Amino acid sequence: MSDEKDSIIDKKKIENKIINVLKAIFDPEIPVDIYELGLIYEIKIDDEFNTVIIMTLTSPNCPVAESLPKEVEDKVGEVHGVETSKVNIVFDPPWDKDMMSEEAKLDLGMI
Repeated sequence: MSDEKDSIIDKKKIENKIINVLKAIFDPEIPVDIYELGLIYEIKIDDEFNTVIIMTLTSPNCPVAESLPKEVEDKVGEVHGVETSKVNIVFDPPWDKDMMSEEAKLDLGMI
């Protein structure tokens, strides 16, 4: 039981490190990081610390549609404790401004 609890704690620590990395990656068109922008839908970490990031883009025609997911995959892969990193891009549900955090909306003068 203790090993299972330690694994959950370790996963949470790694998830927090990943979130910090994601908060340092900015959308080139909107001066807000991709995490606060709401582009990250899910962070999955398995028992071997392989990581899958489920994310979207502001639009399917986003000018960084190829480079941004690769940047996320590379930077998450550099997080200490992450074994492998993969990004899956989805467009369902489609991103809209309501997915942005309060902090992002404040930064953009939307509230």
